[in-house]
Amino acid sequence: MNNEPMVIDVDALVKQRLPRHYRFIPRFVTRWLERIIHQRELNEMLQRMNGKDGVSAANEALSYLGITTTVVGEDAIPDEGRFIFVSNHPLGGLDGLSLISFLGKRYHGGIRFLVNDLLMAVKPLQPVFLPVNKYGRQSRERAEEIEAQYQGDNQMITFPAGLCSRMGKGGKIHDLQWQKFVVTQAIRTQRHIVPMFFEGENSRFFYRMARWRKRLGMKFNLEMILLPSEMFKSRGGNFRVFVGKPITWQSLDAKRPLEEAQRLADICYALKPQQ
Repeated sequence: MNNEPMVIDVDALVKQRLPRHYRFIPRFVTRWLERIIHQRELNEMLQRMNGKDGVSAANEALSYLGITTTVVGEDAIPDEGRFIFVSNHPLGGLDGLSLISFLGKRYHGGIRFLVNDLLMAVKPLQPVFLPVNKYGRQSRERAEEIEAQYQGDNQMITFPAGLCSRMGKGGKIHDLQWQKFVVTQAIRTQRHIVPMFFEGENSRFFYRMARWRKRLGMKFNLEMILLPSEMFKSRGGNFRVFVGKPITWQSLDAKRPLEEAQRLADICYALKPQQ
């Protein structure tokens, strides 16, 4: 593994991506971006993660942030079997790190997390990441790797919504439509599904920006630039994860995968304690 830690440098990235326009961009703009994404703190965390691998890197990141997780219902998980762990996706970072830490410890690192291929840039977490191109077609090699992992013995983790939760009508925070991939893969690879509900929310500012971006017709998820800030706002926090009973792959309707995906989402949300 490369001993050099990953370093985030907004100014260098802008210069690389916009070489013709870079000299016209005021320095205060890139400094503003550096503050928005918490460049200094992110680099401190990446420095701490350097030399760690997979689950241990996730543990180091959570330790740096002072984040703890309380798991409720862990006894519902059978001791043996091949599973797909599915969860809502409320936060966009800390939820993933927390699930890697919890499930990675339980299964001694034998986990793979289906993620946006852009996250493969975070090298310390690459050993547990299984990249998927969410903005285009999969390459043949990547599709084969995904299939091989689902056919293998590692436990699989996924956020079927893909993107983190958004605000809906009445101010309710909820995942977007869950994708049918989790259903088709569970049936094809004969894996039971373990539903989980991760309790947490981002700031109202995050959700309002997402709503206005959508109203303006912008396809680029501008609000994602706020996710590092959302993560650091949660420093020192404790999150609860609720685990439900496994759902057998035989109980899934192969002819209605999208409807079944929504049913899985409903099961996960039903794990949330009533206020």
